[in-house]
Amino acid sequence: MEKRRNRYKSKPKRKKWLWITLSVILLLAAAAAYGYSIWRDVQNTVATELHEPVDGIDTEATKKKVDGKEPINILLLGVDERSHDKGRSDTMIVMTLDPANQQMQLVSIPRDTRTEIVGRGMVDKLNHAYAFGGSEMSVASVENFLDIDLDYYVRMNMEGLAQLVNAVNGITVTNDRAFSQGGHSFGTGELQLNGEEALAYVRMRKGDTQGDLGRNERQRQVIQGIIDKGANFNILNKIGDIMDVLGDNMATNMKFDDMRNLATNYRSARKNITTYQMSGQGTRINGIYYMLMSDEEVRKVHDMITTFGE
Repeated sequence: MEKRRNRYKSKPKRKKWLWITLSVILLLAAAAAYGYSIWRDVQNTVATELHEPVDGIDTEATKKKVDGKEPINILLLGVDERSHDKGRSDTMIVMTLDPANQQMQLVSIPRDTRTEIVGRGMVDKLNHAYAFGGSEMSVASVENFLDIDLDYYVRMNMEGLAQLVNAVNGITVTNDRAFSQGGHSFGTGELQLNGEEALAYVRMRKGDTQGDLGRNERQRQVIQGIIDKGANFNILNKIGDIMDVLGDNMATNMKFDDMRNLATNYRSARKNITTYQMSGQGTRINGIYYMLMSDEEVRKVHDMITTFGE
C-alpha cells in the first residue's frame, strides 16, 4: 500500500445522498439471483455502461482486502453535469465499510476545500479536480489530501437522482423547516416527493443557516427514502428502469463480481452508520472563496479512516 500512496504524494501533508448509488447496486446484485435474465441484464449493463477503471487504484490490493474481509474505502462523487459542461464534484464522500464489526463510516469533504490538485500542478478547490481530470484526478487528489488509499469509486450525476426517485415511484421524507427551492415549496412534516422535487430538496443550501450540514441532512433523508422503497421486493419489476437510470448517470471502477462480493461480504456494514463532516475556516484568496483545513483536522480524518475497524 505504501507504494501506491507515494505514487500520488508529492509532499508530506497531510452526506449525503450519493451512497444510495452503491446501495442500489448491491440490491441489484442480490436481486439478480432471482432469475437468469435479470442477472444477465444487470451484468451486461455494469460491463458495458457503468465500468470505468482508473489507473490510480490498485485493483490487486483491493482484491486482497475484499477476500480478507478487511475495511475498504470507496470515494463517492456527486457531479452536477449539464449540457456542454463537464461539471464539478459538488459531493465528495469517503465511505469506509468494515464487515468484521458490521459498521460503515461516511466522511464528507467540503467542495471548496483548498488543496493540491494532483496532476495539475496547482492548488485549487478540491471539487475542481473532476472538471480538470475526471474521476482519475479526483481519486488522486483525495488520496493525496487525506493520505489514504481508495479501493473503489462511484460517480453519479445529480440529475440521475431525480430519475432514480421516479424509478422507485417517489419517496417520503420528514422536513423540519419550510423553504422554497427551484420553483418548489416545501412545508414541514411528512412530504411525498417525486424526482424533480427530491432534487430541489437536496440542492437547497444558501437559505439554510446550517449550510452544507443542513443540505447533507436532507440528502440523507432522500437516501433513506430510496432505500426504504428499494427494500420492497416489488422493486424487482423496476430493475429495468433503475438500470437505465444508472447506465445513463453512473460510473464506477467496480466490476459485476466486485458488486457481488460487496453484496455478500459487506452488506452487514450498513447496520451501524457513523457520519462526519470535515470543517475548516472559510476565507477569500484573490476574491475566490475557499475552505482551509487545518493540519489537525486533516490528520484527524486520516486517522478516522485508516484506523476504522481496529
